Amino acid sequence: MSFSRTFRRLSLAVPAALGAVVLSTLPALATSTPAQLATSRTNGVSYLKSLQAADGSYAGSGLSNEWAFSAFAAAGTAVVDVAPGGDTAKNARTVYRNLLSTTAWPSATPVVTDYERGTLNAYAAGIDPARVSASRNLIADIYAYWQTAEPGYFGPSGNFNGTVFAALALGGAKTQSGGARVPQALTDALVAKLRANQHNDGGWTYQKAEGDPTALNTASDIDMTGAAMAALCASGVPGTDTDVVQAKNFLKGRLVASSGAFNSLYGVNTSSNGWGVAGLNACGINPQSADFTTLSGKTPVDFLIANQYNPAGGFKYKPADTAPSAYSSIDALRAVAGGGFTTAPPVPVTPGAPQWVAQAAFTAGTATRLALTVDDGSGNLKVCAVSFTPTAATTTLGDVLAAATSAAAPSGCVTGVSPVSGTGTITTVNGKANSGSNTWKVSVDGSSYATALREKTINIGDTVALRWGA
Repeated sequence: MSFSRTFRRLSLAVPAALGAVVLSTLPALATSTPAQLATSRTNGVSYLKSLQAADGSYAGSGLSNEWAFSAFAAAGTAVVDVAPGGDTAKNARTVYRNLLSTTAWPSATPVVTDYERGTLNAYAAGIDPARVSASRNLIADIYAYWQTAEPGYFGPSGNFNGTVFAALALGGAKTQSGGARVPQALTDALVAKLRANQHNDGGWTYQKAEGDPTALNTASDIDMTGAAMAALCASGVPGTDTDVVQAKNFLKGRLVASSGAFNSLYGVNTSSNGWGVAGLNACGINPQSADFTTLSGKTPVDFLIANQYNPAGGFKYKPADTAPSAYSSIDALRAVAGGGFTTAPPVPVTPGAPQWVAQAAFTAGTATRLALTVDDGSGNLKVCAVSFTPTAATTTLGDVLAAATSAAAPSGCVTGVSPVSGTGTITTVNGKANSGSNTWKVSVDGSSYATALREKTINIGDTVALRWGA
């Protein structure tokens, strides 16, 4: 179980109705002022710092607190600056990077959401997720869960949240320079699945609904609606898009007039509100706009702040609770700080600490993975993680494709390449040959496509995209 609340709730029944109340006449201003928001962020950061273990860790077995990294980043705090007792050798980023690099992480029976969680939080911490270590490439780890029989899904399609968080991770975890890391064809495939699973009420749940009229007509939940709309926007869909607007209207229709809370399938609670607000934030929709302000002058952000203990900074899960919840505090702070589900790392204040850390080169003899897509121009997109053991600090495109023929997950990503050795232009991939201006081209980490040459240098963590076309 990888996402704290969503995964804990998989066994819960879905109520038949929500019974939300929304009033149409709205005041001009929300009640949470910039000063109140600033205080909430400051106190929330202090509380999340208190969750750090003595060894500097946040992540552990089961439901761990590493989601704090996305909240820290949204609030303007660099994860490398978070250290127990000021001991910079135990800073949270270094400890987390070491954990991600171990063969024991995430578990003996990992699921795709483990790698998506790692990607989102590594990125927020300033760890390039494709270059965590000589052996760990989280982007490739996600690619390995592509569903060949159901293109566009990652992990079992019935657990739709795996696909939602694939879109969040692959779209949200940009390159260090802020560019798109994965090819447009893959992004388009993900967006198509997000749209196909949107329920008739405008929202989503963690379960697959595509092609099932009964499922599409069931009530959506606040949490996955926030995540799915954020996934659309992380994939480049604008906030004015029809499906995003429908999701916004779903959330608006679940407002509770007296408090500004969203009426969730799991009852009124801080965590659901945090996920709903995060979705709005990710799409550039102001959760304190007139659309989200009730007649009582309350917004979803007001509800979050009303459930915060100050100056201690923690947030309650439900209004009746008498103690803060770590998970709710993470969800709430991320939302109050204006974040989606990940944020580029702030510049650290620790002297000498870089904004980003990344493995610089392959280590000869250390097995690793690369992320590869093969687009034949006819809609037959193949996605896989290629496993191989490099013999030098760099490798070549020809060697990556050769490895893909026998060591790719899922298999079948590359069945054959011509020529099979030497240097020069790649003329055929998977039986499809160059023809006139339509030739095989390659892009690395979102770069412009250029002629695919066997000798092209491929570095550690490069996301490789082959495409046939003009």
